[in-house]
Order: sequence, then C-alpha cells, then structure tokens
Amino acid sequence: MKKLILDLDTGVDDALAISYALGSPEVELIGITGTYGNVLLDQGVRNALAVTDLLGHPEVRVYKGLPHSSTIDSFTVGEISAFIHGANGIGDVDIPDSGRAPEAEPAVDFIIDAVKTYGKDLVYVPTGPMTNIAAALAKAPEIKDEIGRIVLMGGALTVPGNCNACMEANISQDPEAANALFHSGAPVTMIGLDVTLRTLLTYKETQRWRDLNTKAGDFLADMTDFYIKAYETTSPHLGGCGLHDPLAVAVAVDPTLVDTLDINMKVDLEGPTRGRTIGDEKRLNEPALTTKVAVGVDVPRFLDEFMTRITALAKHAG
Repeated sequence: MKKLILDLDTGVDDALAISYALGSPEVELIGITGTYGNVLLDQGVRNALAVTDLLGHPEVRVYKGLPHSSTIDSFTVGEISAFIHGANGIGDVDIPDSGRAPEAEPAVDFIIDAVKTYGKDLVYVPTGPMTNIAAALAKAPEIKDEIGRIVLMGGALTVPGNCNACMEANISQDPEAANALFHSGAPVTMIGLDVTLRTLLTYKETQRWRDLNTKAGDFLADMTDFYIKAYETTSPHLGGCGLHDPLAVAVAVDPTLVDTLDINMKVDLEGPTRGRTIGDEKRLNEPALTTKVAVGVDVPRFLDEFMTRITALAKHAG
C-alpha cells in the first residue's frame, strides 16, 4: 500500500483533500505537514487536527512546517484568502478543537525520515506553497532519488493564473521554493489550474452530504457551500467551485485520471512574470524530463470517485 503525506495550508479544498485521502483504501495517510497560505500555519495545523478527528481518524499525525516563505521572514493572510476560505479557513464553520497537539518533530525532518523509511512507496502531496519540500530537499538532496512521487497542486501552464495573468496562488507564496523543486530532479507531477478548474462541484453535490444527517456530512456541506458562494463572486463563469487540492490527491492515488506532458519546468523569479510556471528553455532537450504537467483530466470519473469516497467517509464517520 502506498504511503501518503499531505502538505496543507488547511483551507476548504485542503479539508476536502484530507477527506479524499481518508476515503481511499489504496493509500495510507501517514501524516499531514502544515504550511501557510490560505491561513496562518498555526490555524492550518489546528484545522488539520480538528478535521481528521471529526472524520474519525485521530491516528493521523500532524506536523508543523515552516511559517513563511524561503525569502520573507513573515506571512500575512490575504483578504482574498479569507473571502474564499473564511476567516478560520474552513468556511467559518465551527467544529471542535482536537484534544491532540501537533507532533514535536518538525515537518521538514518528518518528510526526510518518511522518505528514508518508505522510499518509492511514499507519495508526497503539497497543496500550498512548496516551502517545506524545498527545505527538505536542501537539507537532504538525496531524497530526490529515493521518494516515489511528488504530486503538487499549483501552477498554470496553458491557462492564465488566478493571482494575475500568469501566476497561480500557491506558487505565488514562494516562487523560489517551487523553482527549486522543479530543478531538484525529483519526480514531480504538476496539477495546475489547467485541470483543476475543469473539476467543479455544485450545491447539488453538497446536498448529498447534508442528506446523510451526520456531523461530518453537515460540516462538509456547510464548508463547501461557503466555498461555492465565494466562487459565485470571484468566478461566476465557472458555475461551481474548483476541486484543486482533491484532484492532486486523486492523482496521487490514481495517475491515470490525468493526461500529462513531460517537460522540465521553471518558475520565473524576476520581472513582471514573477511566479509564472513555464517550460525551462535551458532544459527542454535534456534526456531526463523529471516533471509531468497535467493538461487533461477525466472529469466524470474523477467527480464520481470524489463523491463516492467522501460520501462514504462522511456516512461512516457519523
């Protein structure tokens, strides 16, 4: 069985990503490493602990990662993040605090230790900034050859960004870290806006969770309805909310859900295109192409898997 680490800035779609992972019998979620982005690090860690408890999986350990980017010594949550995810990150839905605390081991060390322990059986899924994994690779560069796969949610290759014309939000938090990951030689699959904005959820689906009459179902419905409502303002043309982070987890479980382009990538670090994810013109013809960029997705199959797995989990959790 594959082992899974989720690296989360636990907002709404991160909580849905946790749900998808816990509802997938093919993988074992061995830990969540916290990061910043949708919320501050401590709030995201709190959310990850509370959500795993509510979903009936208090065995999932949560580790505190780095609280800000590799180039800036502080972090402030943007107004748009609070509008989309709520002030508490989970749609302003109130769920009980966990009685558990985060683990004492720092997230970066846990990532390295997990690679050493599980090797090719480990899949690491960062759905916020790439700060933690870049720090792990800087500390132990050899893990690039030892890890199974890294499936990240972030970037945009064939569509515009969601921060500006070319920059996606997760990459924007720490472009240097994402660029370091792309240049590390680690096996990376990029699940960007190219595919995540084709996977849309509506109030029709969230009603299925509400109809379960469980605490977990009500939480998922209320939280996701908040998210959908935000999309009605920010992206009314879509007709639903994008399932960004859950798609990355789904691809970690089943890579055949997406069609990919093999290409060495880079992140622009200077000028008006800072934060852009694009093919690296200096490495286009290298024999080793270490990054796969998702450019197509089997939307019906993914949405069916998403609803089936999460609904079953919410029903069982009560």
